[in-house]
Amino acid sequence: MDLSRQSSIILSITILTTFASFVKSSLPQGLQTLNISSEITTDPNITASFATDFGNLFNRTPGAVFLPSSPNDIATLIRFSYTSSTPFHISQRGLGHSAYGQTLVPDGILIDMSSLDRTNYSRINVTNGPIPYADVGAEQIWIDVLNATLKHDLMPRVLTDYLSLTVGGTLSNAGLSGRAFMHGPQISNVYELDVITGTGEIVTCSRESNPDLFYAVLGGLGQFGVITRARIALEPAQKRVRWLELFYTDIKVLTSDEEKLISTGNSLSGIIDYLEGEVLFSVTQGSLTAFKALYVAWF
Repeated sequence: MDLSRQSSIILSITILTTFASFVKSSLPQGLQTLNISSEITTDPNITASFATDFGNLFNRTPGAVFLPSSPNDIATLIRFSYTSSTPFHISQRGLGHSAYGQTLVPDGILIDMSSLDRTNYSRINVTNGPIPYADVGAEQIWIDVLNATLKHDLMPRVLTDYLSLTVGGTLSNAGLSGRAFMHGPQISNVYELDVITGTGEIVTCSRESNPDLFYAVLGGLGQFGVITRARIALEPAQKRVRWLELFYTDIKVLTSDEEKLISTGNSLSGIIDYLEGEVLFSVTQGSLTAFKALYVAWF
């Protein structure tokens, strides 16, 4: 046999053996026997891409990345860990917009929730009635939810300023925007959730059914379960907006104006639908230069 070809074969066998040993040693015993094992990868190129987040402050490579095709797959993984004699760390990640490494799980298994969006599971179902709502997969991003609801002349009551965030991600935090003064954050505008608990059980919860789980998961930073579906409150979408942008040199004047516009019982309240403020900073001067307020009313 040609020596170069023989060396190539030996090298290939060595690499495969090393990789197989890595898989065997890094993943819990018995995990390879589950029907979800084909969705778990230890490919270094893939795990490395999940080692950091938007904050880019930490680099913590997971032992494996899980690419589920349905919520049942996620429940299977969590249930296996819960019943295993050697439980392992599991974390969930949408699009990686956490800023301080909250979703990173060194040597554990990271669930890529966006994988659900690449399967037939992904969905946004809108119900238009006396109390309109949308049943939305946690892996969906808010811009897609908005576009789907607008087709029915509806929209979510509260949207984040940046709309390329996942539903599950913002509901695990709070979900703030310029409409929170009217309706509260996004977590205050959810009717129902499907949640996978730490034991691997899929539970539907709401204010009336399993309320402890419902309120724990909303804003719970992913510590009380994995959200897989949310029923989002909707309202009629208006056709036009009046957009007013004002600049201030005094922060006290800006906040005073904003308080007048949102204070209940004030003669000025009720004339705007969206409110936010912004600090303008001069890079060249190294100091604050002005403050900006945005007032929006739609009709």
